Formats: sequence, structure tokens, C-alpha cells
Amino acid sequence: MSAKFGQRFGASMRQNFQRFAQRRAQSTATTTPEAAASQSGFQKLWNSPIGPKTVHFWAPIMKWGVVLAGAADFARPASSLSISQNVALSCTGLIWTRWCFVIKPRNLFLASVNFSVALVGITQIARVVAYQRSLTPEERAKTELGTIERVVEHPGKLVDAAKGEKV
Repeated sequence: MSAKFGQRFGASMRQNFQRFAQRRAQSTATTTPEAAASQSGFQKLWNSPIGPKTVHFWAPIMKWGVVLAGAADFARPASSLSISQNVALSCTGLIWTRWCFVIKPRNLFLASVNFSVALVGITQIARVVAYQRSLTPEERAKTELGTIERVVEHPGKLVDAAKGEKV
């Protein structure tokens, strides 16, 4: 092998890298206002920085499942809802809504989903608080006493339930 082979190989690799870098720069360049005006609505959506070719589009689509799951809990009785779970749901919804306005590109679609998550959590919290306030002190004590008795009488069932086994 000669030194010329190494020089040719290096020059070849340099050209290939420059060609790749040039192609990459061209493919990510933004369109001019004139070109954007001539695009159809679908083309604008498709080529948008938050369009269907990016995670900025698909993450909110999948997150609507969280909103629907929370909305499905509206049918559950308020006595079976968890305040801590819904506080966490509300806080994450509000935090990520704020984050959607900070990031670039600003993603209003994701912000709407996160705001919906927060609204679902806040609504559930209001339901639980209203239910707990409607209980008399005797009913509250009876509910807590029943829970304590079940745990004391059958501690193994609680452990099995926590593990996800059939009780």
C-alpha cells in the first residue's frame, strides 16, 4: 500500500461527508415566504416543524389517551377516586402546558392536550373534595374504621392485592 491510497481515501471521505452535510443542510432549510404561500393547507401541515413527520405531532395524539382515561373516570363514584393521583395529573398537566409555550417550535397542540389533562385532574379533585365534605363525621369514621379492620383481619390480602394477585 502506498501513501497515495491514504490520500485518495481521505479525499474521497471528505467529499462524501461534504456532500452529505450539504444535503442535510438543504433538507432542513425553511421554505421562503413565497414558496410557503403557494403550498396547499395539507402541504403546510405536512412540512410544518410540528407536522406529522415529527414527534411534536404524534406525542399529543398519544397523550389524548390520558385525557380520555381521566374523562372515563367521571363515571366512577367519587369515593373510589384518589386525590393524590389527580393532584399529580393536574400538576403535570399545568407544568407541561407552560413548557409547551417555552420550547421552540411553540406547540399549541401539545399545550391543549396538557391543559385538558390538568382540567380533568382538577375536575376529579373537585368531585372528591365535594364528596368528602358531604360525609358526616360518623360516615368518615366508619369508612376509615372499615379500611383499618380489613387490613388488620386479612393483611395477606392487602399484600396480594398490592402485588396484583387475585384476592
